[in-house]
Amino acid sequence: MKSQSAVMLRRNLKHVARNPTSVFNGVLMPIVLMFMFVYVIGDAFSVGVDYVDYATPGLMLLAVCYGLGATAISVNSDATKGIINRFKAMDVSRGAVLTGHVVTSVLTNLLAIAALVGVAFLLGFRPSAGFLGWLGAVGLVVLLATAAAWLTVALGLAAKSPETAGMASLPLVMLPFFSSAIVPADKMGQGIRQFAEYQPFTPIIETLRGLLTGTPQTGQAIAAVAWCAGIGLVGYLWARATFSKRA
Repeated sequence: MKSQSAVMLRRNLKHVARNPTSVFNGVLMPIVLMFMFVYVIGDAFSVGVDYVDYATPGLMLLAVCYGLGATAISVNSDATKGIINRFKAMDVSRGAVLTGHVVTSVLTNLLAIAALVGVAFLLGFRPSAGFLGWLGAVGLVVLLATAAAWLTVALGLAAKSPETAGMASLPLVMLPFFSSAIVPADKMGQGIRQFAEYQPFTPIIETLRGLLTGTPQTGQAIAAVAWCAGIGLVGYLWARATFSKRA
């Protein structure tokens, strides 16, 4: 199983290397958004701290979401072109095929986040987190990236074509904009404020902020981990069930 997963991971990484556009877009777009929000409209927001310090955790989550479309398309291409059936004929386990896509997605997301945080430091990002705070932030990012990857793999398998697979991941890209990623939820209008407060990405973002500023809140952290675990479990079970039907 482990050797098969490693083979699938190498295969997917080679595909990424041959088509770097998707990774480039996943890395570039969050950085473009950072420049836009910090330099163009950041002064319009009153958030109590330097806006780059406020926005960076939310943009880290956006960096995870922007890389999901390529994963959904890759998974769907394997399914619609019969490649998964070939793997089944070679007695390659479903776990290895799916895990290969998930780990590839997590690694590319971590690359995008590392580039984003590097640019944030150049723009004045100055977190006050210590070692444990950074360790917790990295752990939460990995947990989120893994959960989102499993859900995206399930969406890719369920879609009828690569085009619809790419569109299926669009809500995951848009959802952070209706959270506290860009502005505090309490500054939003009636209705959208309540949505932002209770949707899954807001406690994840607030937990990242707390960890990076050295002021984590236990309630937010529990909610963040619970949302990540729930999303990941749903995605995992859905992906395995859909894989069995399509293969």
